[in-house]
Amino acid sequence: MTTAITENITYQGLPAVHLRAPNGAEATILLHGAHVVSWKTADGQERLYMSEKSEFADGKPVRGGVPICFPQFSTRGPLPGHGFARLFSWEVSDARTGDDYAMAVLRLTDTAATREMWPHAFIAEMTVSVAGDRLDMELEIENRGDQPFSFTAALHTYLRMREVEEATLEGLRGQHYFDNVSKEDNKLETGITVAISEETDRVYYDTRNPLLLREPHRSLGIHAENMPETVVWNPWVERCAKIADMPDNGFRYMICVEAGAIQKPVQLDPDGTWWGRQTLVAM
Repeated sequence: MTTAITENITYQGLPAVHLRAPNGAEATILLHGAHVVSWKTADGQERLYMSEKSEFADGKPVRGGVPICFPQFSTRGPLPGHGFARLFSWEVSDARTGDDYAMAVLRLTDTAATREMWPHAFIAEMTVSVAGDRLDMELEIENRGDQPFSFTAALHTYLRMREVEEATLEGLRGQHYFDNVSKEDNKLETGITVAISEETDRVYYDTRNPLLLREPHRSLGIHAENMPETVVWNPWVERCAKIADMPDNGFRYMICVEAGAIQKPVQLDPDGTWWGRQTLVAM
């Protein structure tokens, strides 16, 4: 066992925070977007997918890792896709270690630039903690204005696969979902597992069960709190080839399993707070 650390580093030319737990597990978070770009378990395995063609520049979204979608998920509203939180620089408001963990808290507050797009005063905090074989990510939103506002949000988690066609996702049987490929709503998941063999873009409603993502020789437990929707996404062959910041074969090595508050926008009164959490446990 080593001592837990938090340190300021540069990642792909951008400022970042690096966390290391006493068992050697690591996580790296960009200040740009409070974007988790790496999570390695103690055995050195990278569990998040990052596109080798991703741009790392101010005002540009990063492809892979865990982008934060706020205050809008996807194109479900008038803002740019997935909102603006992932496009701005956050600041580190806390970083500390304990006997078995390392954690950092990053904060974004409204500015003239955000109010041009979304006229509300807010504080957003992203807390990232690595401990053992576990990664915890929590997004908290506070209304600092004098009027109520509403928003949708998600942690757009890209998980690294050795080969996505060999993976199965358990825990969604019996759930209804919106299929964004066929544009059909309220479809019922009847399979014991979800497997990827074509373009997949689904928003599962009111998912309360923990999920298990299985691959040969390893698995990943996925649990969300206060984020009732689960998004499962893989662009597959044709769609992936049209994504400029992904390699043509990138779809083979990733699956997004996202925790979100999407179907019913969160309503926040002045001084109100909301939080949502996703936990990943390597097995």
